[in-house]
Amino acid sequence: MSSSIRLSTSVASSHSRIFNIIALHKHGIHIPNHVSIPRPIAATHSKVLISENLKITAARQVKPVPAGEIEVDRVTEAELKENGFRSTRRTKIVCTIGPRTCGFEELEALAVGGMNVARINMCHGTLAWHLAVIQRVRRLNEEKGFAVAVMMDTEGSGIHMGDLNGSESAKAEDGEMWTFTVREFDSPCPDRTITVNYDGFAEDVKVGDELLVDGGMVRFVVVEKIGPDVICRCSDPGLLLPRANLTFWRNGSLVQERNAMLPTISSKDWLDIDFAIAEGVDFIAVSFVKSAEVIKHLKSYIAARSPDCQTAVIAKIESVDSLKNLEDIIKASDGAMVARGDLSAQIPSEHVPSVQENIVQLCRQLNKPAIVASQLVESMIEYPIPTRAEVADVSEAVAQQADALMLSGESAMGQYPEKALSVLRSVSLRIERSSREKKRSDSLELPTISFSLPASISEQLCNTAAKMANKLEADALFVYTQTGQTASLLSRNRPDCPIFAFTPTASIRRRLNLQWGLIPFRLNFTDNMESNLNRTFSLLKARGMIKSGDLIIVVSDVLQSVQAISVP
Repeated sequence: MSSSIRLSTSVASSHSRIFNIIALHKHGIHIPNHVSIPRPIAATHSKVLISENLKITAARQVKPVPAGEIEVDRVTEAELKENGFRSTRRTKIVCTIGPRTCGFEELEALAVGGMNVARINMCHGTLAWHLAVIQRVRRLNEEKGFAVAVMMDTEGSGIHMGDLNGSESAKAEDGEMWTFTVREFDSPCPDRTITVNYDGFAEDVKVGDELLVDGGMVRFVVVEKIGPDVICRCSDPGLLLPRANLTFWRNGSLVQERNAMLPTISSKDWLDIDFAIAEGVDFIAVSFVKSAEVIKHLKSYIAARSPDCQTAVIAKIESVDSLKNLEDIIKASDGAMVARGDLSAQIPSEHVPSVQENIVQLCRQLNKPAIVASQLVESMIEYPIPTRAEVADVSEAVAQQADALMLSGESAMGQYPEKALSVLRSVSLRIERSSREKKRSDSLELPTISFSLPASISEQLCNTAAKMANKLEADALFVYTQTGQTASLLSRNRPDCPIFAFTPTASIRRRLNLQWGLIPFRLNFTDNMESNLNRTFSLLKARGMIKSGDLIIVVSDVLQSVQAISVP
């Protein structure tokens, strides 16, 4: 096995400059103590990980290949053609789909506006309704040239309100009396009556308790209990949404005992998970995760039900239990969602910003995508513009370099879903550009996360490639990846330039659409990197997405190599 790597690069001239990256063990690339160095094996069974004299010069011009052989999001393609590499948005956007946005035309409008992931919330709707949404998203991708991923969010076994007699929302005004009940009604509920899914609700609450809806968006005080009915007075008015989460506080403290007894994944959730596996959704977001064991159990279940399934599992961090076991949960998962609404019902609101920042940083260190969710532009459910405070909130999440931002009610049932999406998109672009212009140094330390020699080599190569791209002010990073892991490692470094991630698998391409800075392409490629580069340059130039003279840093998880190339 080689003990060094020599990479040759051609940068806009005929003079070849050699970048010597001394690799492996004692020569420069750090190999952590926990990674074992394999003993030499027989030559007939050896596999060369990195060639001893990897020397790649600038790719030659070849006859253009038809543009249809590469798939890329059409909106990103248009942005690249019009405004160049630096115009691309790095922060991804998740949109919750609801009555306002479930039609094909509405979904297309969101995709055109920048939606990367469509979220379906199993708290609402029927399986038939969700299936129709999934089918429309798939059709949108096939017919219109998008790579929108689908995320299914489980309902979880927390305490929830009913469906408000089928209404999209209801307004609770200050001082109004409302009844929360565990009774079942054959006909619509009486006015100002809300059903609750937890049979022990009326027994557990006490007069004087404070009832919080959706993490405090609406508040009630319990004034009387009559059998299965709990009579409450609205103390903080607001909008009630169907299936909203309920928590109750007593003497200034959250009452957790009953929630602690409920399973993380309910019997309904398991049926919804079976549905998600059958339909091949890209992500399953698990509500009210209390421990890493829940995530591990679900992953084992998915693998057993469908060995070829590539569905990723996202842990929703929305409870005190989640925070107690945060690092273990994130390590076990494929990503995390900061569900700030429910979280603020369980911890003081002033703690939420620092908790959010901690989760985003921990996810990045562990190479897991982080989604910041809940109430980003909540006022846009009713109004066409956000508040200044909401814009500042979105700006902070972008500045923290979270992988994605998520719209909930704003896109599901709000009056202005496309405008809400536009706000997230424009704020992201502005804050990202400002960070690059100010050349803010990235002070976050990225620990070594690999546990094998090949993985450690890939990790260090990606770290080096990102630094090289920043130092040389490269126009883009190209990564050829079979599994998406190398692309993910590049994203973890948050380079200044966009990352073009080429993968032959449609499902991997969609999953990469959640991660910061990645522009996923679907492209078949071989082990011959020179041939891959020739073909890629030809295809992208034919579509006007790159031009001669552009400086590209190329990374491959097939050959575990890094190179700098000027587009011929």
